[in-house]
Amino acid sequence: MIDNAGPLLMGILNVTPDSFSDGGQFYALESACKQAEALLGAGADWLDIGGESSRPGATPVSVQEEIDRVVPVIDAVRSQYPDVPISVDTWKADVAEAALNAGATAVNDITALRDPRMIEVVVNAGCELVLMHMQGEPENMQRRPSYDDAVSEIAGFLSERRQFAIDHGVAADRIWLDPGIGFGKTLEHNLALIRGLPVLAALGAPIVLGASRKSFIGRILENKHSDERLSGSLAVAAVATWLGVGMLRVHDVRETSEVVRTVRAIARQVG
Repeated sequence: MIDNAGPLLMGILNVTPDSFSDGGQFYALESACKQAEALLGAGADWLDIGGESSRPGATPVSVQEEIDRVVPVIDAVRSQYPDVPISVDTWKADVAEAALNAGATAVNDITALRDPRMIEVVVNAGCELVLMHMQGEPENMQRRPSYDDAVSEIAGFLSERRQFAIDHGVAADRIWLDPGIGFGKTLEHNLALIRGLPVLAALGAPIVLGASRKSFIGRILENKHSDERLSGSLAVAAVATWLGVGMLRVHDVRETSEVVRTVRAIARQVG
């Protein structure tokens, strides 16, 4: 079941004051650039740069503020690393456009093209696109998330969004799908989605999984602090690697890389 080519590792770089795990740590340009260097040095294949927190209860920021946060970082990273894939973590078309002009190569959209102009921006840029599922909005998504069958409903949503993007001009081989762990999901929904990764992988696009340090891991481990969830995050990474996920979106790149290498070595022996 393991993907012979993956998973790739997407290093998380939040240039925000309020992200759930590392908010404020890399808010300044110098610290953000140092973290980008550290992530790439640890083995990240891809950087995901975001300027607006999407943690539960987060308040949106203006388009201009988000642009002011992400564009200088993308520009600086691109000048130092001309070939590294960089996604901008945004649902706003104007932010995506500015980021792509600064050197980003992908859009990671947590709303799966809710902004009606986003599809135009992506098609014009010819960039890669991550489509994610989220029930509700960051402000309210964790109040009472509900599904009859989380895996099948989210698979249906992602399939429809993928087809929409293709129908509007995005190349099929440039689309990634993300079930949105923690975005309008209970602990049980998150676990079902991880177990159901083969169902999602059958949709025809590689799957991005972003479970690193999230609160459902804290609940399992009876541990409320995001910086104490490494062991649980690595357990999810191991399972997801075995089940064939295409990319892991992570904070702890070096440790996750070692897990991936170990799981792949086991898979080679099993095969």
